[in-house]
Amino acid sequence: MYTRVVRPLLFSLSTEDPERTHEWAIQLLHYLGKPHWLAKATASLMTVQDPVDLLGLHFPNRVGLAAGFDKNAQALWGLWALGFGFLEVGTVTAQEQPGNPRPRIWRLPEEEALINAMGFNNHGATGVARTLASLGRPSIPIGISLGKSMAVPPENMEAVVEDYWFSLWKLYPFGDYFVINVSSPNTPGLRGLQDKTQLAMLVQELQLRKASLGKPKPIFIKISPDLTMEAINDILQVCCDCEIPGIIATNTTTSRTGLRNTTNAPGGLSGRPLADMALSAVHHIRRQAPNLIIIGVGGIFTVDDARRMVEMAGADLIQLYTGLVYEGPMLPHRIARGLRSIPARRG
Repeated sequence: MYTRVVRPLLFSLSTEDPERTHEWAIQLLHYLGKPHWLAKATASLMTVQDPVDLLGLHFPNRVGLAAGFDKNAQALWGLWALGFGFLEVGTVTAQEQPGNPRPRIWRLPEEEALINAMGFNNHGATGVARTLASLGRPSIPIGISLGKSMAVPPENMEAVVEDYWFSLWKLYPFGDYFVINVSSPNTPGLRGLQDKTQLAMLVQELQLRKASLGKPKPIFIKISPDLTMEAINDILQVCCDCEIPGIIATNTTTSRTGLRNTTNAPGGLSGRPLADMALSAVHHIRRQAPNLIIIGVGGIFTVDDARRMVEMAGADLIQLYTGLVYEGPMLPHRIARGLRSIPARRG
């Protein structure tokens, strides 16, 4: 029904600016989730029970929503009702910012892919904290992805640390885990923070400071699929040195290799063309760091895609985004049900 009727209709109504469809989806999920009793009732029907306990958190199943879909935490209750086992908000920056000029999302239907150049458009840490405080949050793990404000020069590491720290401090009461996003291709200079020295400086300072915020909550690092294996190894060393327990692999890619149709659209590519790169990165990380928690994301559209990410590559949890756009709202339930037969790597 979704792929035959709903998706073609939505795509046809937003040909010039695909971001409009995304905005409609957020508004719809926001209003559908407003009666919390309805969201709870729907979630009880849609959520597949395949529990995993990691880092002191209880995940009803291994299927999560990737950052970027609900940047401002406006639709958490409606998204929970779709059957997700966890949700990730953001990416949120310390400063409110509009992001890059529109249009900044492009669809590649033949490739089952998206290109986005959003630029961390969000309401800022204070605004998102206000939304979370007013709307509340469902009873599944909520991650919050943190990014660098565009106005902060990436070469000024003192300012970068303060920028991330403000967001972490402001949002700490509302998240169960936090993600240091240093891998988006749409904020100038951001990916340079994946450099071993700079990343260690940032992460070590955040780890030290968060001890003052009360209950310990894990921090993850989200990496780019465009890194060499040697660069990934450097990041794994930072994780070890700074006691970072988990990694999210991967963000979008700037590569256009393998696309059947050429495109000049700037930004990060997600969807089917990213699948092999994400699998390769997760598999490498699992071999190099057997005890690290890995959230695998990139090109997951089917149960088979998810099984490859978990069974073959070694991910503990997975996340969806572009697959949700192309396959529709039943995808979290369908994949969680398909993963239920696979024993959790740790539980």
